Amino acid sequence: MVALALAELVVVLHFGALLFLVVGGFLAWHLPRLIYPHLAMASWGVLVVAFPLDCPLTWLENTFRTAAGQPELTGGFIDTYLDGVLYPESAAPAVQLAVALTVVGSWVGYGLKRRTSPRSTETCR
Repeated sequence: MVALALAELVVVLHFGALLFLVVGGFLAWHLPRLIYPHLAMASWGVLVVAFPLDCPLTWLENTFRTAAGQPELTGGFIDTYLDGVLYPESAAPAVQLAVALTVVGSWVGYGLKRRTSPRSTETCR
């Protein structure tokens, strides 16, 4: 029972990580320190799309599912919970492109905002 609850918690965390991937750059407009974890998350996203890498969160979910007597995911997290559920599988490349454009757009906005905002450092007198 506990293992299944932990597996479900990992699913929620995984959705949160994907949400951060999409909107983290916009959050950094107001919390600039978030740009670094967002850059790391976006880099991981590119690597997962470009290479057949296993996500540690999927591994963790599968570990808890197995401990609870449930079968492991037959595909990855996105294949199980998003492709064919939130959008048709045939739209996956378009969704990936939309996410990439959103992330790049958030970074452009972040850069413009940082460039035009007044410096917070003051000179010593």
